[in-house]
Amino acid sequence: MTEASAKPAATDGLAFERPLLELEQKIQELRKLASGTHLELAGEIQGLEDRLRRQAAEVYAQLSAWERVNVARHAARPLTQDYIEQMLDDFVELQGDRVFGEDRAIVTGLATMAGVRFLLVGHRKGKTLKDKLACNFGCAHPEGYRKALQKMRLAAKMKLPIVTFINTPGAYPGIGAEERGQAAAIATNILEMFNLPVPILCIVIGEGGSGGALGIGVGDRVGMLENSYYSVITPEGCAAILWKSGDKAPDAAEALKLTSKDLLRLGLVDKVIEEPLGGAHRDPKGAIERVKAQILEWLHDLGKLTPDQLVEQRFEKFRRMGVPVGG
Repeated sequence: MTEASAKPAATDGLAFERPLLELEQKIQELRKLASGTHLELAGEIQGLEDRLRRQAAEVYAQLSAWERVNVARHAARPLTQDYIEQMLDDFVELQGDRVFGEDRAIVTGLATMAGVRFLLVGHRKGKTLKDKLACNFGCAHPEGYRKALQKMRLAAKMKLPIVTFINTPGAYPGIGAEERGQAAAIATNILEMFNLPVPILCIVIGEGGSGGALGIGVGDRVGMLENSYYSVITPEGCAAILWKSGDKAPDAAEALKLTSKDLLRLGLVDKVIEEPLGGAHRDPKGAIERVKAQILEWLHDLGKLTPDQLVEQRFEKFRRMGVPVGG
């Protein structure tokens, strides 16, 4: 495991992670003891690290759908802002929808990475309580989706690829958002993204909830991180509707088939990007590097297609969705 993964991800670790956190704590204590004394503890530390790797692999291989939802929401999981800061060489943010105002729940900007230029669009959740409130916890208003579409149109004029990072429980459901045309804004985005004559990549990095995700989710390649989820509704919302009880959220998560494995089997995503052992929150840098490599690979492949081929293949791709692979 990397050095970053050898540290507890958070003091309030998920229930199934507690045995892993205990092992990590023991490793840290031995390292501290070894550095402060002349005791030779390398063998013991190596043994515990091997045990931690095996146990983490076993735990994460057996996670339920509900447990993966909780991993997708982990406080230490890298957010769009982390990708911007650690993955890009340059980023110039573009704000406002030129109609109503600036929605911080969606960030857009011109990005450069490894010499490749593109437009980045992503849900922004915020990290501090103040930022989370300003960003509505990643739940965008219609002006956020209008901003995204306006910038995507600009990218098409500049012949720049578009990369979107999806991480939202859903679009903001408030009265003001509905009055300003929430459903119409999302529907317009979906329609117009089918016709943009530039490569579009969409990656679910955490939560992919409802129309809030689909508003920036139409692309030539749709991928998701291993422990993210993508669903028509959150498990809690589904449980509230079907069972009138939030206690049924784990059952709803299973029924919704929202994990990366389920979605790949159904042909709703093109690829699952593997996370570092124990989840992206244990090694954010490693997870970000894997996403970066996948983006560069896809952009290289799609760069060989003409605008007409991109639009035609994008349309056919979504027409085939929902048919099980090999079915």
